[in-house]
Amino acid sequence: MTTAPGPDIPGWPVGRARAVCADCPGAVRAGPRRSTIDGKAATGGSVRDAVGDDVGPWPADEPGFWRQVVERLGTAVLVLDTAGRVIAANPAAERLLGRTAAAMRGADAHDLLHRDADGNKVPRDRCPLLHALAEGQGARGEGGTYLRGDGRLLAVSWSVSPLTEDGCVQGMALLFTDATGDRRVHRERTARTRALEDLNERLSLVAEITDVLGQTLETDEALARLVRLLVPRLADWAAVDLRTGSGEVHRVTVTGPEGRDAGFQGRSVLGAEGAGEGEDSPLGHALTGGESVLQERVAAVTPAAAHPPLVALHSGFLAAVGARSAITVPLGARDRITGALTVVRTDPAHPFDEDDLAAVSDVGRRVGVVIDNTRRYGRQRAVAEAMQRNLLAPLPQHGHLRLAARYQPAPAGSQVGGDWYDAFILKDGALALVIGDVVGHDLTAAAGMAQLHGILRSLAWDHTGPPGAVVDRLDAAMPVITTVPLATLILARVEGDPDTGPWTLRWTSAGHPPPLLLSPDGTACFLEAGQGLLLGTGSVGDADRPDATHPLKPGSTLLLYTDGLVETPGSDLDTGLDRLLRHALTLVHEPLDRLCGKVLAHLPPGSTDDVALLALRVPPP
Repeated sequence: MTTAPGPDIPGWPVGRARAVCADCPGAVRAGPRRSTIDGKAATGGSVRDAVGDDVGPWPADEPGFWRQVVERLGTAVLVLDTAGRVIAANPAAERLLGRTAAAMRGADAHDLLHRDADGNKVPRDRCPLLHALAEGQGARGEGGTYLRGDGRLLAVSWSVSPLTEDGCVQGMALLFTDATGDRRVHRERTARTRALEDLNERLSLVAEITDVLGQTLETDEALARLVRLLVPRLADWAAVDLRTGSGEVHRVTVTGPEGRDAGFQGRSVLGAEGAGEGEDSPLGHALTGGESVLQERVAAVTPAAAHPPLVALHSGFLAAVGARSAITVPLGARDRITGALTVVRTDPAHPFDEDDLAAVSDVGRRVGVVIDNTRRYGRQRAVAEAMQRNLLAPLPQHGHLRLAARYQPAPAGSQVGGDWYDAFILKDGALALVIGDVVGHDLTAAAGMAQLHGILRSLAWDHTGPPGAVVDRLDAAMPVITTVPLATLILARVEGDPDTGPWTLRWTSAGHPPPLLLSPDGTACFLEAGQGLLLGTGSVGDADRPDATHPLKPGSTLLLYTDGLVETPGSDLDTGLDRLLRHALTLVHEPLDRLCGKVLAHLPPGSTDDVALLALRVPPP
């Protein structure tokens, strides 16, 4: 390391020594040195010695060269001493900072220039430039702010390098540029990115809500899923109010942090149209006018007792949860409003805006359609279930033979099917047993079941021949006098003296799961004979439908059932049949009613079908 006269730049005293590294190009050197140019060694006192004399005059050797470089440099340069005071500034620094070199000379650079984005002074222990100076190391940074002479703030990008002599730091060279444009572009880019992310989040939320709500046909479950999606992704609190048939408004669900309901869930008040007041509240606007209301700032409310019931419900809820911003939207379209959705934010720094209003309004329309559908489905399901139960006739008393039956609708969220059972005394004294399943899961299937039920009774009552002949006649009549496309069925006759026996089972099956026969000695078997085609598939030539017979030993139990008892999603039929047989064997000595109840209670989770079960017990010896 040696020294050379410093360039004659403004603020730099003439003749002041500057540190120059002997290995740097263009440095003034005291003696021969060794350089490498394109891998070849050269010696000499200047760079020109290394490349030869044919390159012409070397600009760095001309007097005033470094002064011109620094003066014409477009990058602002400040030179600082070891205490961080300004000792020199080039013209670019004067222009950029709006200060003269003379005015800056001797001033503490940190105190004079360094500010935060709001114009406040930055604590010295947080100044990266001072840290670099103390450590004698180079550093660079983005996002700094300097104070100009006219009081304006200047965003800068900067770098600093130590100036050393004989291994000691003598000062720092600070270079900086105007980053105002870059920072503005960055802010704009960040704002656009954030806006796109917010939009994407809203669209994703709406799509997810639509998908999730479409997976259930139960109103309560749909609303529970809705609020779980809204909180906390979009809001801190969410409440749903539904209209009832009696003109009331019922708050069916409220969800907040950790699922708290603030004590408002389950409350009912008189609707706005019934009370005659309250239409001016956000909840009233949503319920009566189908309008969405954005409350960017929730004003303080008067005590709830001073309001009409509908207003009190809404304002009391906002006050209780500490709402700072709220949105209330109708559920459904203008001509079919089923209720209202209210979402709340409690952070004053993050209120709802118009984009949030559009998203929540879209959610409200979609939820309204789902609720309307679930209510329609619920009414249809109730009608179908009532029809089905009313058509399941009481079981007859037939001597010492005992009968028991169960009908279990499909679980919530599934549709009512066309399963049924029947038992009646035939004209010749035999006992008829029927188990059947109409294809379909709706009110039409229930109605079709009713048609088959009546026709089969009429055809079987006075027929003394084999059951297969009766079922053949039913199959032929189906397309003419019913709307049933397909059905499975077992028709059986229990023949023998109803008090003393012996008893014989004679049956035919139209594609139905086989009966299960339990013996009191702990054995069991499926009666798989007598199988024929489903009803509705058409006859095959002139062949009669097959029949089968099997003796019924004293104390034995016969189970007729529909496929919902043995078929579950994700499991095959053989597994279901084996499960039924093993469980039923453990119940063989149970009273018949208890046996039926426990068989149904053993249904595996995930069952989506209704179940009909008919049991016969032969008296013990």
